[in-house]
Amino acid sequence: MLIENMSMAFSAIRVNKMRSFLTMLGIIIGIGSVISIVSIGDTMRKLFADLYKDVGVTQAYICVGYWVDERRMSDYFTLDDLERVRDVFGDSIAYMDSSASVGAEAINKKTTVSFDFTGIDYNYIDVQPVDMVYGRYLNEGDVLGRKKNVVMDVDSAMLLFGEENAVGRTFRTSLYGNMDEFTVVGVYRKEMNAFQALMMGGRSDRGSAFIPYTLLTWPNDYFYYLHLYASEDVNLEDFLGQVKEYVANSKGRDVADIYMETAMEQMMSVDSVMGGLSAAVGGIAAISLLVGGIGIMNIMLVSVTERTREIGIRKSLGAKTRDILVQFLTESAILSACGGVIGIIIGVGLVSVIGMAFGIGVVIRPGVVVLAVSFSAVVGIFFGLYPASKAAKADPIDALRYE
Repeated sequence: MLIENMSMAFSAIRVNKMRSFLTMLGIIIGIGSVISIVSIGDTMRKLFADLYKDVGVTQAYICVGYWVDERRMSDYFTLDDLERVRDVFGDSIAYMDSSASVGAEAINKKTTVSFDFTGIDYNYIDVQPVDMVYGRYLNEGDVLGRKKNVVMDVDSAMLLFGEENAVGRTFRTSLYGNMDEFTVVGVYRKEMNAFQALMMGGRSDRGSAFIPYTLLTWPNDYFYYLHLYASEDVNLEDFLGQVKEYVANSKGRDVADIYMETAMEQMMSVDSVMGGLSAAVGGIAAISLLVGGIGIMNIMLVSVTERTREIGIRKSLGAKTRDILVQFLTESAILSACGGVIGIIIGVGLVSVIGMAFGIGVVIRPGVVVLAVSFSAVVGIFFGLYPASKAAKADPIDALRYE
């Protein structure tokens, strides 16, 4: 019986191809919009998650809060403080430095390029891996000896020296007012897609380089932030809470006076906002499904009117009210489901094209696709219920007399 009803439904759709397509258009647009928006939202959430994983979800910045009125010299950290924190927490800390950075002009003969110099420890490569293509990374001797050695990326080397292999080349720059000569000991490459480069704030006219963080704490060795990466095998929330409490005690402050910013909190906050926006915009797009459902109801009412005589003949031959009801419900459901399938193809295709254009992998959840098809069929059944009921209740004698 179901096969027969489906066959009759497809026959009715084929007879009125243009009318059926226009009826499905609302469902097509609605499903396509929902699939596209939800997929774009999920893709953006994944990109942000990957971005935070790339910069390290276990990292945190700690300092005495900016809201504290009474500022003391003891609120600042020293190199000795770093060592004590390392001794207390041991292997729970994967990496730690002073979060020191400075912008300055790098001068090579007649070439001057604005640079961002970031102070790091020698094992920074353990938490932020890069591909060393020329020379070496900074080592422990560079850091402890405050050597004026530099590691930069290939793009920065091209900007300043006009070549990628700048190992051994020197340039002059002024850090905190002191002009010194620095030597490039290594050049690295780190691949990033367009989205990561945009979010990381990369600029084609500005260089970046790593130098020993001890150069940026000199001459007084005081700094405001403690920057660390926790080991991946620790309970991050408990560990950071312990670090916060230790810093508060060592500085003679209340725990409430300590400010801590973590990458994990930032990631969860961004993910929550992106998820909410995706759901809200997807919900707005889903309203068009109601418009499509009303279109299905309208065309089914027209179909019932046009086929009144057919209904009368079927009833006079023994068709039950239930048979007529199922027939028209099947037709409306198939009409809506076909629109849903086309909408899915368009939505998935659109998102895939956008992903290829930007060179990013898109996220399309199978559950959303299945839900979209199911929902479109339910819309067809719901809005086809009244026309089908009207057809099923038709009096066979009156239907046979209908012209």
